[in-house]
Amino acid sequence: MRKVSVDPITRLEGHGKIEIFVDDDNKVQNVYFQVPELRGFERFCLGRPVEELARITPRICGVCPEAHHMAATKAIDQVFGVEVAPTGRMLRELLYNAFYVTDHTTHFYILAGPDFIMGPESDPAKRNILGVINKVGLEIGGAVIKLRADAAELISMIGGKQIHPVMGLPGGVSQAITAEQRDRMVQITAEQVEFAKFTMGLFNDVVLGNNDYVDLIKSDAFTHETYYMGLVDENNKVNFYDGKVRVVGPDGAELEKFEGKDYLAHLAEHVEPYSYLVYPYLKSVGWKGFVDGKDSGVYRASPLSRLNASDGMATPLAQAEYERFYETLGGKPVHATLATHWARLVELLYAAERAHELATDPDIINPDVRNIPTGIVGEGVGVVEAPRGTLYHHYKTDDKGMVTAVNLIVGTTNNNAAISMSLKKAAEGLLTGGKEIKEGTLNMIEMAFRAYDPCFGCATHTLPGEMPLQITVRNETTHDVVATAQRNM
Repeated sequence: MRKVSVDPITRLEGHGKIEIFVDDDNKVQNVYFQVPELRGFERFCLGRPVEELARITPRICGVCPEAHHMAATKAIDQVFGVEVAPTGRMLRELLYNAFYVTDHTTHFYILAGPDFIMGPESDPAKRNILGVINKVGLEIGGAVIKLRADAAELISMIGGKQIHPVMGLPGGVSQAITAEQRDRMVQITAEQVEFAKFTMGLFNDVVLGNNDYVDLIKSDAFTHETYYMGLVDENNKVNFYDGKVRVVGPDGAELEKFEGKDYLAHLAEHVEPYSYLVYPYLKSVGWKGFVDGKDSGVYRASPLSRLNASDGMATPLAQAEYERFYETLGGKPVHATLATHWARLVELLYAAERAHELATDPDIINPDVRNIPTGIVGEGVGVVEAPRGTLYHHYKTDDKGMVTAVNLIVGTTNNNAAISMSLKKAAEGLLTGGKEIKEGTLNMIEMAFRAYDPCFGCATHTLPGEMPLQITVRNETTHDVVATAQRNM
């Protein structure tokens, strides 16, 4: 028995590693996906005024601060028992969809794109964004940079800052937008729609036009039959900002649909000693271990999951791509993990279209953007769809609004069990007996994990609330281990 380590995993936020144990014939015996970092945001949010959490929790992550800001703001609305002003809600959703455009663009071109555009077994020195730009051309690279810059401008106009928004207040947002700002937003969002259409065309040419890639997407090594979770509107259409949480089974049938505030009645968490990331599962099905199928409570919350859990998209261009997605891949639900990349681009198109709809709505410049709270309830749950999956912020306060309890379940946490399963199955399918284990093969195993676009900076917590400090002493000459010690901090 020997161990093959992928440490660190590349093209993600945070730190994770994969430990693959193989026998002398390189046959996989087990795979462990470890997240060795602990941030502890749930702990140091305690004792603070609850309205501050909308400014504190976005610091969890520089990749998706808008998601945490929005979930926190929605939870704070409930803590104060206040309805959101209609225009304030529109501005929140406009910012959130603009954020989705930037996030999904980043993942496709920078994190996932190199595997497909350069090839999964290409030279790792070229398998990056620079290699992508060199291959597809400076014009496309410039278009990506322009899109992100314009979206940052839009987010700054509404959110008050480009990276960590400060606009969310209980009952609405901090300020209205002007007619001039609205006109600029209309221009930006119209260009985003065109960019999303272009990106879908590029995916069609580079990925769907390559039979080897299509075979890889459909292969058993990258397939799991699980439950799927996502927010849906009153028509069961995908919605990132609001709605009910819908869960469908491996057969596509609805298992349950619930309000975000009731999440604890539907979700539980399993723990393993080798990771700070817990493993949520569906209470109604139960934890059966790292296995898929209808009898296992493992679920996924991702772009693919949101499409599987919905009955369609709420905008016309995205709906057309949604239909083509399922027609091409054999109907609903789709279980191919790598199809998540295609689903992400369907969402990119929807986000751009929805942002443009909101920007062109005459009420977007209504100056009444906030309802002032008049009391306090003391508990609230805010739920949004982060790009990586369903995001829950749950706060409790005393009668003065000081925080007494915080629970966060983030997109990557929802997917933790599925990521572990996907890595093991990919390793079993790719590391067949006797073959040399090459770097390119290990990168293809990483592709199973990379499809989830995981973010570990915000995902980690541990139920005992302890962080072990481990010390290893080695001989200065031979580097043999002399002693080890561990203490819980």
